[in-house]
Amino acid sequence: MEFKAWYKLRRFIYDNLHNEEHESILSRVINIFLIILIIGNTAAVLLESINDLYQSYQLLFDAFELFSIFIFTLEYLLRFWAIAEKDPFEGAWKNRWLWIRSGGAIIDLLAILPAYINFFVHLDLRFLRILRLFRLLKLTRYFVSLQILLRVIKREKGSFQAVIFILLIMIIIAAAGVYVVENKAQPEVFSSIPASMWWAVVTLTTVGYGDVTPITPLGRFLGALITILGVGLAALPAGILANGLANELRQRKHKLELRFRELLDDAEIDLIEDQEKIEILRKEVGLSKEQMQDILLELIHERKKEQLEQEKNKYFFCPHCGHKLPD
Repeated sequence: MEFKAWYKLRRFIYDNLHNEEHESILSRVINIFLIILIIGNTAAVLLESINDLYQSYQLLFDAFELFSIFIFTLEYLLRFWAIAEKDPFEGAWKNRWLWIRSGGAIIDLLAILPAYINFFVHLDLRFLRILRLFRLLKLTRYFVSLQILLRVIKREKGSFQAVIFILLIMIIIAAAGVYVVENKAQPEVFSSIPASMWWAVVTLTTVGYGDVTPITPLGRFLGALITILGVGLAALPAGILANGLANELRQRKHKLELRFRELLDDAEIDLIEDQEKIEILRKEVGLSKEQMQDILLELIHERKKEQLEQEKNKYFFCPHCGHKLPD
């Protein structure tokens, strides 16, 4: 009986921390509390950088940090323990090992690891504050829009790697080129190829700070050429990301439409009456109300078309014997 209660507790924790299909008042309260705590930690990091403010309220800031470490550590341990319930066909430790390697678990670990490292290795306070900003990444678990962005980046990582590789090659070539043509004119600025890389980076990314500029005619021509190439290179990641987001939203819309069709086939939902169910599905999948309305109008139109076809087809059969009548 004790083991049964233990497994029951683990399932309860899994449902409220991991299971996205389970929604209860407690799970919503937990999510809201953790979101507020994460935002509070971010605000604390920003305010602690104001030394006068930090010195005045140091005890309060330190107490809040200890409380946050305790909550985030408890959350991590509970998630680690309860994830064993995810796949009943796999072993508990295999489920845990797979979870530890996941992006969400790594973010959770990064949120608490700097504080524990500081107990053994003294870190600079400013560096520790910056590391605490990793806690902001925990918000990706609670917002669908951030999950979509991370999924797109993961799916298009091959394309991003190719763009970064091309950009690195261009930086090296541009730095070598400007070093050759500008070294004699500006030996203190373009003293070596590595030193010239700063100019190559800001030029290729079309930032152009102006702190380092070529002064020879050939150097200016090279700078203009690299700037034009940089415009195209800077547009590539944006294009990849935009295309990936469009594909992801299209897939999510298709997924929602399929779920609607399944519910309609089982007569579990009415497109006119069951607005609450529809709204829950919309939030769950993460579509806007406008996208939802487009899907609803399309489904209603299809249903009316099906009803008209049924009405039309019934006149081709004899109402008495059921035999098909000639056209």
